[in-house]
Amino acid sequence: MRRSSLRVWFLLVSTIVAVFIVGGLLLATFAVLGDALTAVAREAAAKNAAVMTGAVSAMAAEAQIDAAAEGLEGEALQREATRRLLSGLSELLDEGRGDEIEVALYDANLSLLWSSGDRAVTADDIRRRQSRHLGQQTESVAREGSALGVLIGDARIAVHTVHAPLYLPDGSRGVMDVTYLPWAEESVINTVALPIAALGIAGMVMMVLMIQMGIGWVLRLIEELRLAAESIDSGRLDVELPVVGPREMVELGNALNALIARLRYRAATQTRFVADASHELATPVAGIRGYTNILRAWSADDADVRDEAVEAIDRESRRMARLCGDLLSLVRSEQVTDFAITSFDVVQVAREVMAGAITRYQDKGVHYEGPPEVELPILAEPSRFEDALSVLVDNAFKYTPEGGTVTLDCWAEEGFVVARVSDTGIGISADELPNVFERFYRSDVSRSKSTGGFGLGLPIAKAAIESLGGTISVESVEGEGSTFTIVVPDFPPDDDTRGPG
Repeated sequence: MRRSSLRVWFLLVSTIVAVFIVGGLLLATFAVLGDALTAVAREAAAKNAAVMTGAVSAMAAEAQIDAAAEGLEGEALQREATRRLLSGLSELLDEGRGDEIEVALYDANLSLLWSSGDRAVTADDIRRRQSRHLGQQTESVAREGSALGVLIGDARIAVHTVHAPLYLPDGSRGVMDVTYLPWAEESVINTVALPIAALGIAGMVMMVLMIQMGIGWVLRLIEELRLAAESIDSGRLDVELPVVGPREMVELGNALNALIARLRYRAATQTRFVADASHELATPVAGIRGYTNILRAWSADDADVRDEAVEAIDRESRRMARLCGDLLSLVRSEQVTDFAITSFDVVQVAREVMAGAITRYQDKGVHYEGPPEVELPILAEPSRFEDALSVLVDNAFKYTPEGGTVTLDCWAEEGFVVARVSDTGIGISADELPNVFERFYRSDVSRSKSTGGFGLGLPIAKAAIESLGGTISVESVEGEGSTFTIVVPDFPPDDDTRGPG
C-alpha cells in the first residue's frame, strides 16, 4: 500500500473510531445529566407537596373556624368552609408557585373539587385511591421524559405527581395532587446542550488530528530513514534521525545515527584541519609577502632594510613550519587507529620529558622537582602519553618566571595512573580557564605572541589523553600558578569506551 493510500485509510479509520467514542461519551453525558436532573425534579415535587399539604390543611381548619364564627351550622357550615378553602387555593398558587406546580383537590369519593389547570388533572386513580385508603403519600409519573431528546429538539424531563391525603372541612379524607413542572431542569439541559455538543465535536476533531499526527510521525520517520540511506550513498552527512518510538525503530535509528556520526566526524576532522591551517597560515604568509615587497622596493638601496626583511622572512617561515608540525600532531592525536599498546614505566617517561625541558630552559633560572625514582608500569600507547606530558611540562617552564618552580609527580591510584604538573607561573584567569583546551584559543594574546604559541598545545594533549581513555583537568589561580592533572587507566580501555580524541 502506498503512503498516500495508507494515510487515507488511517484517516477513515480514525474518523470512525472518533465518532463512536465521542458519540458514546455525548450520549452517556446527556443520560447521566438527565438522570441527575430527574432526581432533582422528583425531590422538588416531594418538597412542594409537603409544603402545599401543610398549607392546605391549615387553610381547611381556618376556613371551618371562620365559617363557624359566622353562626353557620351543619351543611351550610361545610359548604361555606369548602368555598373558603377553594378560594384560598387560588390565592396560594398566585403567590408564586403557579409556574412550578399544578394542584388538584379531590373529595372522599375522588371526585374533582378544584384544579389549577388541565395539567393538574392526571388519570392515575390507582395511586390516588392508595393514598386516600392508606393515609400516606404516593407518587406517579404524569409524563415520561428523556434528556436525549435534546439531540433532536428540546429535552423532556419526567413530570412527577405526588398524591397527598388530607382532611377536608367536612371531616372526610380527600386527596390533593401536586404536580411539579420541571421547566428549570429542562432549561438547564437545553442551555448546556450546545456547548457540550461543541466540545464533543472539537474533541472528535482533536482525536482525528492526533491520530493523523501519530501516523504522520511514523511516515516521516520512514521517509527520514530512506533519506538517510540515500544521503550515505551520495556522501551527504547532514541527516540526524530521531531515536523515539518503538524499540525496533529506536535501535535502527541509533545504528544509522552512529554510522553517520562516524562518517561525519572523519569528514569534520579533515575540514577542521584545512580551516585551521588556512586561518593560522594566513598571518605568516601575509608577513612574508609584505617583507618580500619591502625587499623589492628598498633592498637595493638600504642593507639594513634588506637584513631586517630577510630576518623577518626567516622568522615567519620558521613560525609556519612550527605551526604545520603542531597541526599534524593534532590530526595524528585525533585519528582513530589501532594503538601500539605496550607496557612502559610512566616515571621513566616523565623523567625523560623533564630532562628535555630542563635542557631547553636551562638559562631561564627556573627551579624544578621531578618524580621519585620508582617503577610505575602501565599498559598503554607510550608516544601519546609522552606527547601530552611534554606539552604540559613545556608550558609550565615557558610560563614560569625566573625563580619559580615546576613540579612533576606521578603515582598509582585504584586502577589508574596519575601525572600532575604544577608551576608557580603567571596562572590563568577564572574567565579563561574553561577555554584553555579549545583549538587556537590564547588565554593571553600578548603572552602567546611572546612565546610563539598557536593555542594548539593543550588541545593536542587533551586529544592524546582522551584517546587513551583518560582525562585531563586544570586548576589555576591567576598570578599564583597552574596545576594540570592527567588520569589514565593502567590497562587499555575497551574499544567501545575509547574516545576518538
